[in-house]
Amino acid sequence: MNVWYTEDHSPGVRFSIKVEQHLYSGQSDFQKIDILQTTEFGKVLTLDGLVMVTEKDEFIYHDMIVHVPMATNPTIKKVLVIGAGDGGTVRELTKYDSIEQIDMVEIDKMVVDVCMEFIPQTASKLNDPRVNLYYEDGLKFVRSKENAYDLIIVDSTDPFGPGEGLFTREFYGNCYKALHDDGILVNQHESPFYSEDALGMQRAHQRIVGFFPICNVYQAHIPTYPSGHWLFGFASKKFDPIQDLDAAAWNALGLTTKYYNTDIHVGSFALPNYVKEQLQDVE
Repeated sequence: MNVWYTEDHSPGVRFSIKVEQHLYSGQSDFQKIDILQTTEFGKVLTLDGLVMVTEKDEFIYHDMIVHVPMATNPTIKKVLVIGAGDGGTVRELTKYDSIEQIDMVEIDKMVVDVCMEFIPQTASKLNDPRVNLYYEDGLKFVRSKENAYDLIIVDSTDPFGPGEGLFTREFYGNCYKALHDDGILVNQHESPFYSEDALGMQRAHQRIVGFFPICNVYQAHIPTYPSGHWLFGFASKKFDPIQDLDAAAWNALGLTTKYYNTDIHVGSFALPNYVKEQLQDVE
């Protein structure tokens, strides 16, 4: 018997993956959590029926959300990660010996526990001694921080449900306050392709532009995310992600990555015209 997981990517588009086994299903205080063993993408984490991470393509997302800011400012020492319960963002950060502190704030402890059990590929570095885990609301956590971090990575779910507060003007203002004078904010910026996702992307971009003097958007192709065309936001008080990139210094670190390289770093900021138009409409 064929069993398929199906997700609505838009009112007129569905995306399906063949499932071999349903490994886990649970309901936390915040959302429904499932782990699926699939034929093509390996283990898949879904939250409230939406794909969050798969073993096959997670490296694209995690490479791009971490290494772009780290290559822009290789002196980063203190990092705040909000969300990221699967652990992949922390895994990539721990590759940098120069990082001294990683504070990870995840509202749903059950997500972390489930990923540590079923997807060690992403969660294996959550026990690094530099990592401090906080199980609380990221919006509330960042309110109390001022001039505390070199980098904030917002690795959140979509702008509804548990992740809704991480797309507000208040949140981005608090992130600005929590960063050092040369701090960088990177966030998953949704997709520009389907209209509902594009509206969420535009709202987030408009709110970030209101605080940071340097605001850029970059892209990657992630097969299991809606349309496959995914954006990230780069905002900084000082650093320009292209002009301040020191490719030779980053390459000298000798880090192993499956997707990111310094050529892609530069190229990912070259956006299609339709995305440029969407961003200009709200800037």
